[in-house]
Amino acid sequence: MENLPRKTSKRRVYLSADDVHRLADESAQHRALVLVLAYTGIRWGEAIGLRVPDIEFLRRRLSVSENAVQLGVRHAVGPTKGRKALSVPVPQFVLDELSVQCKDKARDELVFPGRDGGYLPRPKSSTGWFQAAVKKAKVQKITPHDLRHTCASLAVAAGVNVLALQRMLGHTSAKMTLDTYADLFDDDLDAVAVTLHSRYSREVTRECGQSVATKRPLK
Repeated sequence: MENLPRKTSKRRVYLSADDVHRLADESAQHRALVLVLAYTGIRWGEAIGLRVPDIEFLRRRLSVSENAVQLGVRHAVGPTKGRKALSVPVPQFVLDELSVQCKDKARDELVFPGRDGGYLPRPKSSTGWFQAAVKKAKVQKITPHDLRHTCASLAVAAGVNVLALQRMLGHTSAKMTLDTYADLFDDDLDAVAVTLHSRYSREVTRECGQSVATKRPLK
């Protein structure tokens, strides 16, 4: 029996911080939602399931416990994908946007409701508000879920460690995070080579030895 070729993973698209802000600017009333997706990494269903008390402004966290999955024209609400409640950190500038979003809302209201006050439908793939904002912002073609990957990229670039990123994204293990985003850590491998050279190359160790010798007191 012939060995079948391994299935290759789809190339991920990562936006820069400037791209994200341009996309948010072009998203009109969905501005805060775009920023939440790109800077907290929660999934679409988790974001549209957020209610006002889930935003812990003083702790700078989102309390994520529900996932609203769209089934045709209705939504089924259940636990998060990992079936665990998550406490997700939120940058202050995103909290500022959420503060405006929650103004005058009752405690049990959805943070990002649809037109009828229910769960916000996923934007249509080609004609919805999200793709319209993508075109206006002139960023790479992406989906709302790609903003989760963008969040991982921005976090790694900012120096967030793997364990913190794992907890933020709700992965079951750090290995899963590393396997999923191995490409984001290529620069770390390059940095290892530079660090080892600067620390242990023969020229450096010889210079260090000479420096110590010159400082050694005479007997």
